[in-house]
Amino acid sequence: MTLTKVNIESLLVLCQNGNQMAQLEVYNRYQKAMFNTALRIVKNTAEAEDVMQESFITAFSKLNTFKGSATFGSWLKRIVINKSIVQYRKSQRFVEVPDFLASQEVDEDMSDPGISSDEYESVQSSQLLESMNSLHENYRNILSLHFIEGYDYEEICEILNISYANCRTLMSRAKESLRKKLISTAV
Repeated sequence: MTLTKVNIESLLVLCQNGNQMAQLEVYNRYQKAMFNTALRIVKNTAEAEDVMQESFITAFSKLNTFKGSATFGSWLKRIVINKSIVQYRKSQRFVEVPDFLASQEVDEDMSDPGISSDEYESVQSSQLLESMNSLHENYRNILSLHFIEGYDYEEICEILNISYANCRTLMSRAKESLRKKLISTAV
């Protein structure tokens, strides 16, 4: 049987035993998705490629810590996201929200107006992505992690190393900023 027909669990066992063909097969299966994940965070193709390569090296070297409680793809994606954020911070493009702004809590009763259904139907995905890319880096990252990568608030708190209240505040502000950009481009 060729490696392309082998399931991921069997490949991971081979990878743990140092089988380079198995490692190459795992890499080929996941590299596009992991590159896109890194690119959304670091915003530079060369840096995204480096992050992706380093993530695979880390994953293969730490494969014994993979417990199987989540899928291998989600475990690898977490490594890629963490390394992407580290790289982004290293390149000094990550601008922290001042403490006096970040610590302001969002009122629990505050309703999130979001985008009305009429506005939502008129927005195309290209407009949405263009508007997201024009947002402040913190806002773009938190929206990407939540809406594109599918992480919940608790996971975002862990990834970004922020409090739950700070996460809610940033998410609320990011949504509002995106809503305003979408409305201004629709007019």
